[in-house]
Amino acid sequence: MQSTAENDLECSEVEKHFGSVRAVDNVSFEIPKGSFFSILGPSGCGKTTLMRMIAGFETPSSGDIRIKGKSVIGTPPNKRNVKMVFQHLALFPMMNVYENIAYGLRCAGASKEEIRTKVRDVLERLTLPDVANREISQLSGGQKQRIAIARCMVLDPDVLLLDEPLGALDLKLREAMKIELKLLQHQFDTTFVYITHDQSEALVMSDNVAIMNEGKFVQIGTPQQLYHNPSAAFVAGFVGDTNRWAGKVTRVEDGAVEVATEAGLTMRGSVRGAVKPGVGDAVSAFVRPEFITAARTADMPAPVPSGHNVIEGSVDSILFNGANSRILVRDAAGELIEADVVLTGGPEDLKPKDAVTLSWSADQTMSFKA
Repeated sequence: MQSTAENDLECSEVEKHFGSVRAVDNVSFEIPKGSFFSILGPSGCGKTTLMRMIAGFETPSSGDIRIKGKSVIGTPPNKRNVKMVFQHLALFPMMNVYENIAYGLRCAGASKEEIRTKVRDVLERLTLPDVANREISQLSGGQKQRIAIARCMVLDPDVLLLDEPLGALDLKLREAMKIELKLLQHQFDTTFVYITHDQSEALVMSDNVAIMNEGKFVQIGTPQQLYHNPSAAFVAGFVGDTNRWAGKVTRVEDGAVEVATEAGLTMRGSVRGAVKPGVGDAVSAFVRPEFITAARTADMPAPVPSGHNVIEGSVDSILFNGANSRILVRDAAGELIEADVVLTGGPEDLKPKDAVTLSWSADQTMSFKA
């Protein structure tokens, strides 16, 4: 991987071993200037260890980390132009907002006039110009979040690291802060590196997302690429909601496969991933709920489009969530299949125990060799 000044952060073959455990295993990536880059993965996959190495709190066992094209291996945390926002924010409760934001500038030896100007400017950009004299205890959760970011941004970091910063917020505030963080990143035009196990956070905010599992990056791409074109079964199952079946290939034709599932269903699917399955190979098949059409069997238009998969069953339960409602359908084998539906509150809405027919395009069945 070639170093370039166009990248704010680059990691090259970075590894971190704790005894026989490879917490981070041969990770390489580069982040262009002014990007919002997320690292998404389950708990224990190595995300925080990687971030701590970028910040300088851990030393890689091997590999290189470059900021603005310059290696920072051996550079202590306080000498790296990288700042970090933690889940619990670590604001100083004995200082007011102004003093919290000014703290880093004071430590750096800035003049009172420079501190006053920079603190005022950062609060204006955060649309919080009137909170400078407030105590931390007087702030809402969202305001505390922004002040923690302001304390970092006033120091003009090359890279801002955010370690699950929304984890302690309630659901409604977390949803609002996703939009807020994306706007702030544009406002400051600083590279944000965000780690999370929450796929919604990563997909909504990021320019690019790295999917991490067992210390490795499985795939890096835009949210749309990861969602619609996952490169591996792990990515297909981890990013977004999905139905999953295990089965074996019974036929291969023109890049498509026919799969007999363990539950006795037969479905057609598109081949995904680098390794193409052959007849007899075990596969995992994934279909997202929004691609499945559900209709009462009695009302189902005939014929179903050519190339579609069709399964009959009965509505087991309704998961009502306004425009994002979903039904759980139990098929003849007793398995539950999720499908998105529009519920208007009228008599045409599907109800529990209704006999339904599910159909979806074979192109929307993502099949990976197991």
